[in-house]
Amino acid sequence: MQGGSRTMSGNSELSPRAKLAVTAGRAAAAVSRAAGRGSGSVIGGRVALKLDPDLLGRLAQHLDVVLVSATNGKTTTTRLIAEALRAAGPVVSNALGANMPAGITSALAGGSDARFGVIEVDEKYLAGVARDVEPKAIALLNLSRDQLDRAAETRMLAEKWREGLAGSKAIVIANADDPLVVWAASSSPQVVWVAAGQEWKDDAWSCPACGGVMQRPGDDWFCGECGFRRPTPSWVLNGDYVLDPHGQAWPIRLQLPGRANKANAASSAAVAACFGVPPQVALERMYSVQAVAGRYDVVTFQNRELRLLLAKNPAGWLETFSLIDPPPTPVILSVNARGADGTDTSWLWDVDYPRLAGHPIIVIGDRRLDLAVRLEVAGLDFRVCDTVDEAVTMCPPGRIELIANYTAFQDVRRRVGN
Repeated sequence: MQGGSRTMSGNSELSPRAKLAVTAGRAAAAVSRAAGRGSGSVIGGRVALKLDPDLLGRLAQHLDVVLVSATNGKTTTTRLIAEALRAAGPVVSNALGANMPAGITSALAGGSDARFGVIEVDEKYLAGVARDVEPKAIALLNLSRDQLDRAAETRMLAEKWREGLAGSKAIVIANADDPLVVWAASSSPQVVWVAAGQEWKDDAWSCPACGGVMQRPGDDWFCGECGFRRPTPSWVLNGDYVLDPHGQAWPIRLQLPGRANKANAASSAAVAACFGVPPQVALERMYSVQAVAGRYDVVTFQNRELRLLLAKNPAGWLETFSLIDPPPTPVILSVNARGADGTDTSWLWDVDYPRLAGHPIIVIGDRRLDLAVRLEVAGLDFRVCDTVDEAVTMCPPGRIELIANYTAFQDVRRRVGN
């Protein structure tokens, strides 16, 4: 499944209005950075789009674009795909996760010499971005509850995806093990199914097609009422290998930990194949990825080693618990509820915190008391601290696992100098 590349052209062929928008966006981003307000990618993109509302599409005209969307794993998968496609040519990507139209616009503005655009897209914006950039491929990994105050119920998101993908010319690479993703992708005429697995199943017990009860024997799933069922995958994650459509097994060797990242690599290999990059080449290049925007980094702070782990929702926390070191490894948990996190913390009650039994647990973050109540109900022993500095001093010897949601993760990174 390899289509032709678009005609190479860079920002030099943009209209005067588009060039002005790009220049103004870069200036706004520079001012933001100078003021210490982050990378400036979002404000830069907003300024540029204000001056030229069609700029995103113009910047993507010369690129073969792949969009990556999911509730969990999209930043890591975007990075893995980008590394794989660099075997075939220069890549531009929003590698730091600014995944709404403004951030994507800023990223593409720096890709005038690129051949490929590998773009992470927030779930709510997928259909609109796909309409603007006309991607060659779209990777759909999973859908689960996340930021319910902002993103709404998962079935509604799946319906938006389904409507947005109907009749799309893009090749859709979709997780065959997630019923919501399968239902969303089934409206597309070209789908490559990947058996990437799904540990979190609590958002997919009712059929997205008819509302009936889903039957889930083993790894299979189907609706006994309407017949909606798991499609036959072309690519299969099998332990430490991915099987390609010809049945050949390719080893997955990553520096990133956990089953979830093997699943991300399997999907990334399927995407790379759509662009003509063989599985062996794609997977070998993925090995170079050690961390993604601070995720999985091991840092030294107060003469202690901390591994930084991001978990934003129940599905993400479940995957993270599966990869931390066993007890008595100390664990620091940090939860905020700011705008970027979603202000509703009711999701804490869906996380299987009893899995942390036996770990010394320290709780920090803006919503540390909400989390403390949840852990108390779970019957776990823990301590509450005001800062990461205090939490580290309270931890017994050994490497510390620090798990935080989005803004809490950024707070920790700034404090520990990562």
